[in-house]
Amino acid sequence: MSIDRDAAAHAIDAFLLAIGRDPSREPELVGTGARVAAAFIDELCDGYAKDPEALVRANVLAGTTDLVVLRDVPVATTCPHHLMPAIGTGTVAFAPRKRLVGLGTLSELLDALAHRLTLQEQIGESVALVLMTVLEPRWAACRLALRHGCLTARGERKHGAMAETLAFAGDGSAREEALLVVGATTSA
Repeated sequence: MSIDRDAAAHAIDAFLLAIGRDPSREPELVGTGARVAAAFIDELCDGYAKDPEALVRANVLAGTTDLVVLRDVPVATTCPHHLMPAIGTGTVAFAPRKRLVGLGTLSELLDALAHRLTLQEQIGESVALVLMTVLEPRWAACRLALRHGCLTARGERKHGAMAETLAFAGDGSAREEALLVVGATTSA
């Protein structure tokens, strides 16, 4: 699907007009359509231009260790229901067999999957599945702790609420180990 920046900018301007704001007459709104379109195309949704499996495949390293954990990775995504941000941190972990990947690649993988119009749960599941598919570890897990704009700025307005999700893939007997490693409670 091709990207039409001008159409996106005009759509934002039309939205502003529809809610009673005129970007051609209100100085603070001049150029807003183009800025919002650029933000979504170049940053908030740039993950669509990346192939997560290819990203990991291109950076596979031979080797092994007992465990790889990358904690407190800043994460920003956009909720597909309200187009509002969800911001927080992620932890990615896996128990390698024969293949590793650099820590920077794990961070890039998380961004490639988060920078889409997607649910928090889908991000974690996708991270774990990509790692299982490409690296074939004993297990892979992704824990996300995000504050959602749609929960704090509208609706329930629960400021400070944190949504946590955990995705696990792999050897089911290692699930408790993965939960402990990523910092989730073992009663989950």
